[in-house]
Amino acid sequence: MTDTVKIFFDSVDVGYYTQEPLLHSVTLSVKAGELVYLIGKTASGKSSLLKTMYAEIPPLAGKCVMAEFDLQKIRRSKIPYLRRKVAVIFQDFQLLNDRSVQDNLLFVLKATGWKKNKIMLARVEEVLAQVNLLGTQLKMPHQLSGGEQQRVVIARSLLNNPEIILADEPTGNLDPESSEEIFKLLHHIAQTECAVFLVTHNYQLVKKYPARTFRCEDGLISEIQETEIDFNSLLD
Repeated sequence: MTDTVKIFFDSVDVGYYTQEPLLHSVTLSVKAGELVYLIGKTASGKSSLLKTMYAEIPPLAGKCVMAEFDLQKIRRSKIPYLRRKVAVIFQDFQLLNDRSVQDNLLFVLKATGWKKNKIMLARVEEVLAQVNLLGTQLKMPHQLSGGEQQRVVIARSLLNNPEIILADEPTGNLDPESSEEIFKLLHHIAQTECAVFLVTHNYQLVKKYPARTFRCEDGLISEIQETEIDFNSLLD
């Protein structure tokens, strides 16, 4: 892990201009090569924080920088460039079900400016190898297990060598064995100098694979020690 800060929030209010802030004075930082957890009950503001991080909703106040992009000042035309550096992994996969694994990944490469087919196919192989899915290029999403589909999503997030990965409940629809594989994979990716911000309800795996942990509760984000986590109190 380096000392390069990739996610920096200082006294940031999160929410929508027409409402009271959902989260007040969020202060946190995540370095390159670090994986950080965010835990908390449903509807506590976790998803809104992620939306702020990838510039879907603007911050209401405070200083927030993602991969050197100042989210208070970013122009709409620059948001696509931010999202090449900040990849998002969703719980529900969001794969194109009428396209093969390879075509799902090629779609992203073409949309982000890649041109040469040979280079694109090589990049597809590289990221599938990273998630241990070489040989699945021609399979359709429905031919894969849930865990395999989520690994395709992770491969997709790696295509443009992001500096940050935001993972929103990536194991929410998976069985325990597949969930553990995803946790281990995300920890491994963090070791490649990517900053990983993982929102999760999977408290068993948080305990098994400890890392810095923040809790979202009562409109506040606070860093907590493992011994402070009362997992029963977080159950919805």
